[in-house]
Amino acid sequence: MAKTQASLRGTLTALVTPMNKDGSLDLGALDALVDAQLAAGISGLVPCGTTGEAATLNASERVQVIARVVERVSGRVPVVAGTGVNSTAESIEHQKRAKAAGATHGLVVTPYYNKPTPEGLYRHYAAIAEAVDLPIVVYNVPGRTGCDMKAESVARVAGLARVVGVKEATGDLDRVTTIRRATSPSFALLSGDDGTACPFVLLGGDGVISVVSNVLPAETVAMIQAALAGEVEKAKALHHRLRDIIAALFFESNPIPAKAALAIKGAIGEHYRLPLCEMGAENRKRLEAVMRAGHWL
Repeated sequence: MAKTQASLRGTLTALVTPMNKDGSLDLGALDALVDAQLAAGISGLVPCGTTGEAATLNASERVQVIARVVERVSGRVPVVAGTGVNSTAESIEHQKRAKAAGATHGLVVTPYYNKPTPEGLYRHYAAIAEAVDLPIVVYNVPGRTGCDMKAESVARVAGLARVVGVKEATGDLDRVTTIRRATSPSFALLSGDDGTACPFVLLGGDGVISVVSNVLPAETVAMIQAALAGEVEKAKALHHRLRDIIAALFFESNPIPAKAALAIKGAIGEHYRLPLCEMGAENRKRLEAVMRAGHWL
């Protein structure tokens, strides 16, 4: 089959999942977040990924979040739903549910904890691609999974009909060139690391799946658009402008600081599910100081 896909280019936001104090989903706050993202010119939304605390959402809740985002977006931008887990069979089921909920793509993380071989990785993605008619974006984040999908493995799975892109979150800029040379121009090469997203795009990437765009969507969009347009000086200036807040959003494990920043702005309640918990008081003060210094409040 020929590959078909909605455009995956520009800034896609790895959405947080707003929650109430009791840990239940705050779908009203999610609606407001989606509306703000769309108003800022975002190019796509990514619910139920790492930033969305997918690891603590059950299957029903994942479907609720995905369906709510799809409904709110109403076809205006792609919805790339997190579907990958460390079981191939379960990933297939999540992929089926995401398709039924209206997602345009599934974001399939490399299996964590299992430590599969390159052959096992290939078979994992091949099985999902064979089972579900939904485009796949591979998600490589070895700092979270303990599994680094090397460029040659990305190139191999890119040959599968339904694998249309990769979220490459190592921060290794050499991989931009390596993966780009080994894949077709239509294969979406997306950064998963805000700190290196600008140079990633300037070196040939197509965009970013971003954490910072939860908090500053318009500013992130402007930086990536400038990089895509080859406006190097403008892109560099915007990168430097965002650098402190990007660093601050990783004072503690993502998405803790991102949720804290949104709470400081009054967009959501500052609630998590264990084993994640509220930001340490000193780090939260540091985060708020960065936001005030950058005039982000």
